[in-house]
Amino acid sequence: MIDKIYIEKLKSNFSEAVRVILANKIRTLLTSLGIIFGVAAVITMLAIGNGAEKEILAQLELVGVNNIVITPIPDEKENENEEDSEAGGIVAKRFSKGLDMLDVASIEKNIPSVKTVSPEIVLETYVIKKGRQSPVKLIGVSSDFFSTSNITIESGKNFSNSQIENSLPVCIIGKKIEKKLFTGESALGKQIKVKDVWLQVIGVIEEKFISENAQENLGIRDLNQDVYIPIRTFLVRYKDRKIISDKPLPEGNVMIFGDQQGPKKKIPRGNYHQIDKLVVQVNNSTELNATADVLSRMLKRRHNDMLDFEISIPIQLLKQQQKTKQIFNIVLSIIAGISLLIGGIGIMNIMLASVLERTKEIGIIRAIGATQEDVILQFLTESVLVSIGGGIIGIVLGVFASYILEITTGIETILSINSILLAFIVATLIGLIFGIAPAKSAASKSPIEAIRHE
Repeated sequence: MIDKIYIEKLKSNFSEAVRVILANKIRTLLTSLGIIFGVAAVITMLAIGNGAEKEILAQLELVGVNNIVITPIPDEKENENEEDSEAGGIVAKRFSKGLDMLDVASIEKNIPSVKTVSPEIVLETYVIKKGRQSPVKLIGVSSDFFSTSNITIESGKNFSNSQIENSLPVCIIGKKIEKKLFTGESALGKQIKVKDVWLQVIGVIEEKFISENAQENLGIRDLNQDVYIPIRTFLVRYKDRKIISDKPLPEGNVMIFGDQQGPKKKIPRGNYHQIDKLVVQVNNSTELNATADVLSRMLKRRHNDMLDFEISIPIQLLKQQQKTKQIFNIVLSIIAGISLLIGGIGIMNIMLASVLERTKEIGIIRAIGATQEDVILQFLTESVLVSIGGGIIGIVLGVFASYILEITTGIETILSINSILLAFIVATLIGLIFGIAPAKSAASKSPIEAIRHE
C-alpha cells in the first residue's frame, strides 16, 4: 500500500514537472545549455581518448615491444658541413665502413641482453605481372623480422635456414600484393618477377591497418604492399653496397679525407651503409636504455668513432606521444567540467527564481496537505528532468560532433556505451545536486506566509 502511494506521488510529481517545463520552453532550453555543451564535450573527449588509445596500442604492436631501432645516416646528411677551409687546408674526415652485417653478428655475439637482431635492406623497384610493371618495395630481412615486428604470416611459412643460407629466390608478400597480382586466388607456390629475378611465393602476411600518422611519426612502411626476401638473397641477387662498383663517379660526388699534411684521398659519397635499418630486441624492457647506450658505444668504436647512425627507442617515443594526448584529454575534461558546473549553477539559479515565482502555489499545496518532503521531491524532479533533457540533447550533439570531427580532421574517434552512460549519469547528478538548494528553499516556506505572498 505504501509503495503504491509512493508511486502515485512520483507520477504526480513527474506530470507536474513536465507541465512546468513545457510552459517555459525557452527558459528551460537556455537553462540547460551548460549541461548540453558539457555533456557533448564529455562524449567527444572520451571518443577522442578512445581513438588515441587504440592508435597508440596499434602503433605499439607495429613497432614491437622492447625494440631498439638503429638507422644509418647517409653521407650527404652526415657530412654536409664536414669540408671546411682552415688555414688553406681541408678538415680531415674519418672513414667509416657503415652499418653492415658484421655489426649484426657482433651485436648478437657480444651483448647478452639482446634477444634478436633483425636487419633490413630496402629497394624501391617494380614487380612484373602480365607484361605490366607495378611499383613495389623489396625488403631483405632475416627470419626473425616477422616475430620482432609482430607480423603474422597468415598463410604459408617463414624462411627456412636452408633457404637463407643458400640465398634461394623465395619471398613472402603483403596481403595487398596478393590481392593485386593474384585476384581471387592464392599466391602460395606461384612465381612473381621482381625486377629481373623470379621469386617463389612461400607465404602471405596478415593484413594490417597502418595509419598515415604512424607511417610519418614512426617511419613505418605500409607492410601490406611489401615483398620480403631473405637478406642474403637480397645481397647476392639484387644489391650489396659493400661491393665497390667500377662505374665512373659523377662529378662532385666525392669526399676527401686524410690529414692536412698528408696526401688527400677521394672516396665516393652517398649511402655507403650495407643495411638500411637494424631492429634490436632486448630481453627485458628495463634493459632498453642500458642496451641502447652499449650499442651506441660499440657501433661508434666499430665505425672508427664516426657517428653515422641514429638510435631510437620507439616505445619511449610512443609513451611521450601518449602523455601529450593525455594532457590534451585533461584539458578537454576541465573544459567539459566547467561547462557542466556552469550548467548546474544555471539550473540552481532558475529553480530559485521559479521558487520565488511559485511561492503562493507552494503555500496552497502545503495548506491542502503536502509535506516538506513532497515539495522537495517536486522541485528535485523538475531540476533532474531539465538536466536529463539537456544531457540527452548533449549526447546526440556529442555523437554528431565525434563523427564530424573524424570526417573533417581524420582524427579517429571511438564512441562507447560506457561513455554515453557516464555522460547521462553525470547530467542526472548535476540536476540532483544543484536542485537540492532550491528544493529546500521551497520546502522551508511557511504555508500561511506563502499564501499571503504577492
